[in-house]
Amino acid sequence: MKRLLLIAGLLTASMTTIRAQDTAKPAPHIYNPQADAQQDIKSAVAKARKENKHVLLQLGGNWCIWCIRFNTLTTTDSTLNQLLRQNYEVVHVNYSPENKNEATLAQLGYPQRFGFPVFVVLDEKGNRIHTQNSAYLEEGKGHSPKLVAEFLQQWAPAATNPKTYAGKH
Repeated sequence: MKRLLLIAGLLTASMTTIRAQDTAKPAPHIYNPQADAQQDIKSAVAKARKENKHVLLQLGGNWCIWCIRFNTLTTTDSTLNQLLRQNYEVVHVNYSPENKNEATLAQLGYPQRFGFPVFVVLDEKGNRIHTQNSAYLEEGKGHSPKLVAEFLQQWAPAATNPKTYAGKH
């Protein structure tokens, strides 16, 4: 009888494991290790210039849970998504064993020193105007929508345009 109960218990446990595997979501794939970061940035800068936007580089990898969390937040929060779409061309720059994009990171002033994700804002000419350590945007086990919104607003084209402040005291 004990043997029968043991076998029944093992079968139940294995069925639960199999069922859990069937319902598990596939890992998000927002970074492409094969992408040509230099070309992607160049294309984003050209588009940003035409549309009076900045470029937001999100550096990280599919291995980085904080990178995935940030991407999920900015694509599901309507306010943040709108801020991004209106003000930025977004490029996900991969950093992984397959492709560390070392030349690109060197040109950007080694932003990986802040950990991942890290954000680099380029103006419409491709000049780096800000590097953001994502730790300052975190709250609990994710990123603060309020802090992310402030970051996106503070580095948007209107906020960095001197004409915005002309004649104001």
